[in-house]
Amino acid sequence: MECKHFLVSGRVQGVYFRAYTQQQAERLKLTGWVRNLRDGRVEVLACGDDAALTALQEWLWQGPELARVNAVSSESIVTEHHSDFRIR
Repeated sequence: MECKHFLVSGRVQGVYFRAYTQQQAERLKLTGWVRNLRDGRVEVLACGDDAALTALQEWLWQGPELARVNAVSSESIVTEHHSDFRIR
């Protein structure tokens, strides 16, 4: 199982970005978590198959309707197993 760490910047807090990200991840059968960072970015850790991770990354560039995404960085990582996808 592959895991990716994403950092999303722009207008991504206060626009339900975490809740919509959780919905997308669950729809794609990914596990992991999403959380707001103090600097205004959203951090995502997602694990699953490569096609689902690619689909999530494409969705992160759009986000929910009220979001304005400026950048999405990603890196593959090794991490512990997650059984679901949570908002932290």
